[in-house]
Amino acid sequence: MQWIIFMLLLFISSMEMLTQNRWKKQASVGLLENCTGCILCSEDNGCITCHHRLFLLIWRDGIRQYGMCVHTCPPGYFGVRGLEVNRCTKCRSPSCESCFSRDFCMKCKDKFYLYKGQCFRQCPPSTAAQPGTRECQETCEPGPWSEWSACTHESRTCGCKWGVETRVREVPEAAREEGAACPALQESRRCRMKKHCPGGEHRVG
Repeated sequence: MQWIIFMLLLFISSMEMLTQNRWKKQASVGLLENCTGCILCSEDNGCITCHHRLFLLIWRDGIRQYGMCVHTCPPGYFGVRGLEVNRCTKCRSPSCESCFSRDFCMKCKDKFYLYKGQCFRQCPPSTAAQPGTRECQETCEPGPWSEWSACTHESRTCGCKWGVETRVREVPEAAREEGAACPALQESRRCRMKKHCPGGEHRVG
């Protein structure tokens, strides 16, 4: 009799464990759809904590907030690694596609140009739009041209019909440091020389 009671209790206990495990499996399957990569997950709000190498991305839908664990942050966000959780933080500017920090953009969305970490529809003054890179590049205003140099040919100032003379202009130090795109800083042109050298040839340099 005791043996029958023992077997009955064992059967009831096994059925309870089977039912409990089945319920846990069904619940976990429902959560896994929205909780991939999560350590902690809420059925209503998605991921709360992610595995160490993943970033927690949080977005809002009306008044509700959802979390998702991702390997890389999507456009408009940048990854911030922390001691407890790695987060995807949104770039402050809506025209920024990817940013280094909240206020420093590295790539702008279409129809915008990047200049010093900010996005502009039109490049600021003293800059020029570069369609290939979608960036604004500094331009520079060189100083005045110098006087034309002596007309020379192979370092001689006479003894030939044609020679070359040149002139130059300087670039402000600030524009040079910015790596600005500058116009021509040296010009050359043909010039007539004296065919005969009175008293011998004259050389330059």
